[in-house]
Amino acid sequence: MVLNALFPVFALILTGILLRRIGIVEKTFFRNSDRLVYYVLFPVMLFWKIGAASLAQGSEWHYLIASLCAVTAVFFLSLLFIRLTRMNAYKAGTFSQSCYRFNTYIGMAVVINLFGEKGVQLFAILVGVLIPIINVMSVGVLVWHDSSAEKVSSRLASTMKTLMTNPLILGCLAGIGYAHYIGGFPQYIDNFLRLLSSTTLPLALFSIGGALSFQSARDNAILAGLGAVIKLVFLPLTGWFSLYLFHVQGITWQVSMLFFSLPASTAIYVLSAQLHSDTELASAAIVLSTLSAFFTMSVLITWIT
Repeated sequence: MVLNALFPVFALILTGILLRRIGIVEKTFFRNSDRLVYYVLFPVMLFWKIGAASLAQGSEWHYLIASLCAVTAVFFLSLLFIRLTRMNAYKAGTFSQSCYRFNTYIGMAVVINLFGEKGVQLFAILVGVLIPIINVMSVGVLVWHDSSAEKVSSRLASTMKTLMTNPLILGCLAGIGYAHYIGGFPQYIDNFLRLLSSTTLPLALFSIGGALSFQSARDNAILAGLGAVIKLVFLPLTGWFSLYLFHVQGITWQVSMLFFSLPASTAIYVLSAQLHSDTELASAAIVLSTLSAFFTMSVLITWIT
């Protein structure tokens, strides 16, 4: 079960690394591929999966509240760690993100392999709820620790505008609205969206591999490693306790636990660059979290399935 779920995902990431290293594709390919996935393919996939879902989930909806509580708790844990260790302001925003931002692409790929259509719909709705909230958390910490003069005015305004036009958020909201007012797709539309979406995850996983930088991981191993421990150990434990308190069970519990175990998002690097935080630490956090997740997710999948 573990090998069937994780090997295809990490094999595609490894393929992206190899393609970059041996020079078959250039960096421009990965940049363009990443933009295509982020702005078009993945939002369409989220819209399709959520739009086809039944929103009459009944008692299952409380998994969203439980997941939000767990993420919020780890968010404040990251702030406490920053305060207690008197962390350099330049690194603080990046470190905080590494503790709770999640890689949606890896999550969707593993959920498809493990739980099928029902699991994908639950995961897509969870992602749609948490992405805007986590973005606000991330931007808040980055802006708070940004010492540049223009932080409160122009850059905060432009960043919030970017969040409001985030294609993943818009895709999720469009899907929720469609599912509520219409629901389901005609067969020919469903076939088109299925074919278009089938290209999404391979390209996304290739891009993750192509973007990994191992030099930065060596230079920032300690702090990036601590972030990975919080993301891959403390967040799943906090999530398990939160799900227990809210009495979440069945496939909803399984999907939620898998969500908590995901490695850090590559978006850490982009947001850190925009708001003058440590991009080298961001690269290191992404590398260590992604590599470590193969082992932590293997343990968790063995437990929950």
